[in-house]
Amino acid sequence: MILGKKDQLVGLDIGSRTIKVAEVKETKKGNTLKKFGMIDVPSGAIEDGAINNPEEVASLLRDMFKTYNIRESNIAVSIGGYSVIVKKINVQTMEEEQLQETIHFEAEQYIPFDISDVNLDFQILGANENNPNQMNVFLVAAKKEMVNDYINLVTMAGLNPCIIDVEAFALQNIYEMNYDSKDENVALIDIGASKTSLNILKGNTSVFMRDVSLGCSQVNQKIMALINCSFEEAEDIKLGKQTEKIPNEDLNEIISTVVADWCTEIRRALDFFYSTYPDDQIKKIILSGGGGNIAQFCKLLAVEASAEVETINPFESFALDDKLDADFITQIAPQAAISMGLAIRKIDDK
Repeated sequence: MILGKKDQLVGLDIGSRTIKVAEVKETKKGNTLKKFGMIDVPSGAIEDGAINNPEEVASLLRDMFKTYNIRESNIAVSIGGYSVIVKKINVQTMEEEQLQETIHFEAEQYIPFDISDVNLDFQILGANENNPNQMNVFLVAAKKEMVNDYINLVTMAGLNPCIIDVEAFALQNIYEMNYDSKDENVALIDIGASKTSLNILKGNTSVFMRDVSLGCSQVNQKIMALINCSFEEAEDIKLGKQTEKIPNEDLNEIISTVVADWCTEIRRALDFFYSTYPDDQIKKIILSGGGGNIAQFCKLLAVEASAEVETINPFESFALDDKLDADFITQIAPQAAISMGLAIRKIDDK
């Protein structure tokens, strides 16, 4: 969905716990990360992708752009969760213009929402491997209400929403820019505050996507239940702030329990993928999001999935502006992946 004119865009990843912003400059020598910033979102302001307090979040966005001295107002923003459906479908081979006219009819049998309540888009992937008269198409449906809420939010903040992307695609774009995917099967797994998304790639083609309602906030909830503290205090403890309220062994037990749940759900999703593609073994898993920095998770998932597991570095092929703190950039790399995927979008691409 394209709403603007200029070519340069700022990537804006609006999460339920943090908002990330990235500005990239393209030069003859390559890409440079000019600016990057993060800001915490008050608990409850955004939940499961729903913006409960747009005025407060818009104020945060204005402050964020001022704090990090970002003057470009044309942005790419992403949406995800259960209000977005991404599905690979097979349709009769036809020209793109013809599919544009019939996509609503094709989509009705795959979309669990009223077709009049969603915005539709598609990408033709190519001929179907098993039927020469059909082609593979990626179908994307997003609830109009959610799209409008995000457009209204960023407009309220004085910004110009030029592209509304899907989180999984933004992550895939930055992965492909930084890594040589070859022909191997790779699982991109993003662990956010309340949602984990799985996107399995075969070469450069996504063949399987799934979201599960698990995320880093589970750790906070268990800490809160144990010591009766606020969400913000639990967040500090989770991130390593020293406290006498909870022994280290109890905190480690909480993290181990949550991580084990994540691995179980991911394993189920992978098993479902293998039931459809029994010959396509996943050799590598790339983690992003807040959960990507949890060492216990990486180790356990490698065992559970019988795959190499690594945390994404979305800055791998980018030079850093001299004003950026290199240590900070390294630390927040997993959480920056989606905003970086948005920052490399161009107005005229698809």
